[in-house]
Amino acid sequence: MLLGTKALRRLMMGARFILLVITFPTGLYAQQTVSIGGNDIGGVVTGPTGPEGGVWVIAETTELPTKYAKIVVTDDQGRYVIPDLPTAKYQVWVRGYGLVDSGKLSAKPGQILNHTAVPAPNDAAAAHYYPAIYWYAMMKIPPVSEFGGKGNIPEKLTQVDWLKQMKNIGCIGCHQIGQEATRTIPAAFGKFDSSEDAWMRRVQSGQSGEQMTNQLAGNFGGAPFKYLGDWTDRIAKGELPKSKPPRPQGVERNIVITEWEWSTPDKYLHDLISSDKRNPTVNAYGPLYGSPEYSTDNMPILDPKTNKVSFFKMPVADTEMPESLGPGHAASIKPLQASAYWGEQKLWDTRANNHNSMFDKKGRIWLAATVRGMDNPAFCKKGSDHPSAKAFPLEKSARQVAMLDPKTMKYSFIDTCFATHHPQLGYDENNTLWLSGTGPVAGWVNTKMFDETGDAAKSQGWSPFVLDTNGNGKRDDYVEPNEAVDPNKDKRIVPGSGPYAVMPSPVDGSIWYTVGVFGGPPAVLRYDPATQLSEIYNVPAPAYGIRGGDIDKNGVVWASLSSGHLGSFDRRKCKGPLNGPTATGNHCPEGWSFYQYPGPGFEGIGENSAESSYYTWVDQHNIFGLGENVPMSTANLNDGFVAMKDGKMITIRIPYPISFYAKGFDGRIDDPNAGWKGRGLWSTNGDRTPWLKEGGKGSMPRAVHIQLRPDPLAH
Repeated sequence: MLLGTKALRRLMMGARFILLVITFPTGLYAQQTVSIGGNDIGGVVTGPTGPEGGVWVIAETTELPTKYAKIVVTDDQGRYVIPDLPTAKYQVWVRGYGLVDSGKLSAKPGQILNHTAVPAPNDAAAAHYYPAIYWYAMMKIPPVSEFGGKGNIPEKLTQVDWLKQMKNIGCIGCHQIGQEATRTIPAAFGKFDSSEDAWMRRVQSGQSGEQMTNQLAGNFGGAPFKYLGDWTDRIAKGELPKSKPPRPQGVERNIVITEWEWSTPDKYLHDLISSDKRNPTVNAYGPLYGSPEYSTDNMPILDPKTNKVSFFKMPVADTEMPESLGPGHAASIKPLQASAYWGEQKLWDTRANNHNSMFDKKGRIWLAATVRGMDNPAFCKKGSDHPSAKAFPLEKSARQVAMLDPKTMKYSFIDTCFATHHPQLGYDENNTLWLSGTGPVAGWVNTKMFDETGDAAKSQGWSPFVLDTNGNGKRDDYVEPNEAVDPNKDKRIVPGSGPYAVMPSPVDGSIWYTVGVFGGPPAVLRYDPATQLSEIYNVPAPAYGIRGGDIDKNGVVWASLSSGHLGSFDRRKCKGPLNGPTATGNHCPEGWSFYQYPGPGFEGIGENSAESSYYTWVDQHNIFGLGENVPMSTANLNDGFVAMKDGKMITIRIPYPISFYAKGFDGRIDDPNAGWKGRGLWSTNGDRTPWLKEGGKGSMPRAVHIQLRPDPLAH
């Protein structure tokens, strides 16, 4: 059994009598017929009172080139079919809410295998399997009365600032909080006078220790440690979540999940890519390419046909450049303090720092990746004759662009003057690559020109964000961000921390961004390449905070909000003028709509979800099977994803290993004529700490393929 802790095993010691009871009805209920093929495993799951509907059946093997697992959900009669398994011997078991894991049974494809579900002997044993959000929602949030200098929280901070930090803009922007590893204090840290002190020591661990400490002890004056310590103290004393997760219902029972281990136990992945977002049949049945960000230069490549993992070492143009760690980066050169898992060992050592990648229609991969040190070449700076540099010179960039051709494995450098984060290809004839992470400018690469000339400087451009505050429809001389609006000029803005997500519109060629993620008002920003004018639309209360986003085929922008909402912005709903002296961010609240994510919320702050979604993606092409234009978000505390179909939230949970956390996902149609088997979503564990999930140290990130069949028994 995969029980995870000695504590859970102790909880199970008194439950042996249940096994005797629940084995009795197995033969009776197993008379339900299940049809399987030669590559399937199927059967019936029964418990003491009959069939167990809405529980997962997991089949895993180590006999393939990498560890492989497939997961399905039982129907209302407890029946299941795990389809299309590669030839191997599998360990198969049952997991579900209200249960503890059943014993593992051995099976091979083509075999009927019935299971006896094991009811949890008590609420604590059942809660071990709950998604992190059910535990994290137990965290106490300081009341409004504690802010504004009235308590020990820095006076400048608001409750919204606190919530953003404790959700997807801060802590849960890198990993879950609420899974077993974070709701307990590792014994390796030793003894402390208080749990508050233990948390103060804990966040100093590893190469993100400096970043975490600066946020919690610096910007927040150490106040969060009290609340984190109180949370883990109450859990240690036996307090349990106040609500229980529902089992999968409806179409949630039709989901098939396939998993492959890739990367290594000491490295993490930020993301993967499988196809061209605009043309999702590109790279059909082909390899998946991982983005390891700060952890390593070794890009993992998974071939799902052969179940083999290989690695490509990403080079840099400047072989003498320092590691992409330390000042100016979101990770340190060495650990601030020893890790409870890895001690003083330095884990991350990247130079290439590949954050995210995208396929183009030719099957090539465009990467946001570092190619040299931070100081920009002369053509970027003041005095250059580059058209963009003349208008707005740039001195530094921490990450640039690269391109990998999988056919030849040739790796090309595109040295950009602007920094990069997320890339997206546009719908124009130049196949323009638009980037986020560009700070005060919109930045792009004309990939057609680069293909023709190989000239990175000539192929790139950038432009400041300028609002048409004089309302004449064209870009004029502008006042600077710190200057008052001039009725005869436009106004340049710096949208907080700058662009985070980037979204070329398939409707009108405009480029949309989420902005103000780490500072400034959260908003979406529209940039028009034709006029070089921008528009900005702030997220209105009661919603707050913004992270990743995407755009649908109608030009509606969808985004993950810190308030526990999926937000949408539809520019067509705006009633007032979109330019002029008052069009500076707060002029179109009517364009926004909000949809609360599933899961429990924090007490004392009104109706809310504690969900802390990192990124949102729109299925424009019905890749998953719920239809076109379906927005989907990472559900970072719900162990999976959530899709919104016809106003209803559908949970796509990855139940094993517990603590699945993604920073993005992708979709691909391998065969448009193969039904559900020819299409699906792709993602990977994206947290910085693979060792915090079920399995502990030694666990590796897993690539996941998520498919939706027409019913729970389709094969």
